[in-house]
Amino acid sequence: MSEKFREGIPAWTREHAAGLRRDDSNVAPVIYPPDERLDDDLHIWDTWFLRNRDGSVAEIDGYRVIFSLTSSSDLLPGKRHDVATIRYFYSRDGEEWTTGVVVFDGGALGQRQWAGSAMYDPDGDGDDVYLYYTAAGEDGAEELTYTQRIAVATGGTVRTDDAGFSIEGSWNHRIILTPDGDWYEREDQSRGMIYTFRDPWFFEDPASGETYLLFEANTPVPEGTGECDDPVWEEFNGSVGIAHSPTGDPTDFELRPPLLDAVCVNQELERPHLVVRDGTYHLFVSSHVHTFAPGLTGYDALYGFVADDLAGDYEPLNGHGMVLTNPKGAPFQAYSWLVYDHGDDLLVSSFFNYFDYDRPSLDDVGLLPPEEQQRRFGGTLAPTVRVALDGDETDLVDTLGHGHLPLPREELPTPWWERDGDATRGGDY
Repeated sequence: MSEKFREGIPAWTREHAAGLRRDDSNVAPVIYPPDERLDDDLHIWDTWFLRNRDGSVAEIDGYRVIFSLTSSSDLLPGKRHDVATIRYFYSRDGEEWTTGVVVFDGGALGQRQWAGSAMYDPDGDGDDVYLYYTAAGEDGAEELTYTQRIAVATGGTVRTDDAGFSIEGSWNHRIILTPDGDWYEREDQSRGMIYTFRDPWFFEDPASGETYLLFEANTPVPEGTGECDDPVWEEFNGSVGIAHSPTGDPTDFELRPPLLDAVCVNQELERPHLVVRDGTYHLFVSSHVHTFAPGLTGYDALYGFVADDLAGDYEPLNGHGMVLTNPKGAPFQAYSWLVYDHGDDLLVSSFFNYFDYDRPSLDDVGLLPPEEQQRRFGGTLAPTVRVALDGDETDLVDTLGHGHLPLPREELPTPWWERDGDATRGGDY
């Protein structure tokens, strides 16, 4: 991308990221396996709510609904991304979840489907659910490919009866966004370790009523531009993209300049999403230790940024950006965090990743015997984390049970420090 395209785009800088540190405000407790997994037959990872058009969690005849990427639990965990499909789960209380079916029974675009978002907006003609997803891989290709496009499926109808909840119907699939090569890197322009154009997240701006999609992308940085002090850093070029619907049609979007870029800092700003509170915009992403540029020490963690409006000058929360991370002794125990508002605090869901595993890289998982790879992979919903938000600072308050996802109207458990009468958190930093 030339300088004219990057001009005015807020940046997560090396100076910001140099301040990253674990402390008692952001380190989650060690996670232990639950007594029961959500579904023993499935690996479950990236998860998102069915939400109303205004962003609130949809509640349909007493049911809340989540979607997750899933695969058979017989598969080695590292292979799950190659065959990922989207499945839904539903619950009346946010603690006990019932497994639904794979959403798309044929017809989905791509060789497999990666994460997205879901919007409930019944129009009376059977189009109750808009499911945005990443179409990963070239349709019909014999070999596994990594092309990524943003797709939407319409035509799903919600039904509830004495037997429970279901999403049925004949889905219509279409590609709605591809990278332009100017604001957003195309696959053939990529020089980094990972190429990204994925993770669509529907958003209706409460200030304007305008309709948008956020997504993960990369900023084009042609070789030799001198964008970074070290040419190697230029390969670390993650960004948070955005597209606008000029008519409000939730299937028709046009690319706009990124909300944030991390050129010279980080290659992946995964699953971007927003929480708006009192007119302030809080932008959240997930990222990995290995996607930080050389010379920076990052973590598998949830990162956040704050601005006064949607297209504002985003600054990192806590001065450096990190909101929630894993303890030193279990650095990969959770990933793919999703934040939603719950009155006074934020709730953060994620999936239970690799536990009883403290090697410095997930690359070493493949060195373990297959049975150990399976044993050490959680493959289910992680404990929900409660985080306090005060201006541009956050603080870890408490953890709930595995997969406990309360609605804003539902009371939260008493925080641990009130239950235990212990004013010292402690932690493995």
